[in-house]
Amino acid sequence: MDPLPLLPRRPGPQHPCPGGKSVKITGRIAAALLTCAALFTTTVGTASAANLDEPRLKDIAMQIVSSAENSSLDWKAQFGYIEDIKDGRGYTAGIIGFCSGTGDMLDLVELYKTRKPGNVLEKYLPALRKVNGTSSHSGLDPNYTKDWKTAAKDSVFKAAQESERDRVYFNPAVKQGKADGVRALGQFAYYDAIVVHGDGGDKTSFSNIRKRALGKAKPPSQGGDEKTWLNAFMDARVWAMKQEAAHEDVSRIETAQRVWLKAGNFDLKTPLKWKVYGDSYTIN
Repeated sequence: MDPLPLLPRRPGPQHPCPGGKSVKITGRIAAALLTCAALFTTTVGTASAANLDEPRLKDIAMQIVSSAENSSLDWKAQFGYIEDIKDGRGYTAGIIGFCSGTGDMLDLVELYKTRKPGNVLEKYLPALRKVNGTSSHSGLDPNYTKDWKTAAKDSVFKAAQESERDRVYFNPAVKQGKADGVRALGQFAYYDAIVVHGDGGDKTSFSNIRKRALGKAKPPSQGGDEKTWLNAFMDARVWAMKQEAAHEDVSRIETAQRVWLKAGNFDLKTPLKWKVYGDSYTIN
């Protein structure tokens, strides 16, 4: 619904009507005005709520994720990052941890080919298709990591990484967050969950984490309390993290997101202070 326009305030307690007369507001008229006022308040409140897709908040979200994924707030320095972190997903690389074993790296390199045919990574597409779903490096070693770093100097490849990050992870998280009636903190909690767990059909995927939370609480869009809902979501997320040895450290939730939630910082207002893996970070 489009926000209702702000009307100029008029002095005095009465409501003028044609002819200069005034009327007493009672009965059905009063009820209608109360309903309209409630709708106006809700609409204006929604319009003023902080959403993660606002440019400054989006950049903050990238920094927070980078603190957990790369131990650095400088997310723009991570385009060339690539290593096998031994989590069963093959190579993990780039600004959001695209993986050779989960399909998102394959999608990225295919997009890069579309935007820049003949690029340095295009020759690895057959190998990426074969290793998808596995931890194998077959057909990628020994030069894939070197060529990835070369590609990461190309503005076209950087733009492709940002496009795929938004399409696969960021935009779906923000869209679901807005649908659930949560503000920037909740939208970030969703985004971080999709980054780590994806949104496939397995029990620890984002959708199933959210489904697990729905067994304990309701989001604001269904009449629930925002803080109660996000605590339930974070509880479900902690459970999902602990299902995998590679993700059993839950500090990115408990000493970051949960800290802001307890403080009531639903809009991710700065300064933000948090810890991940014992390291402290601040965004002013």
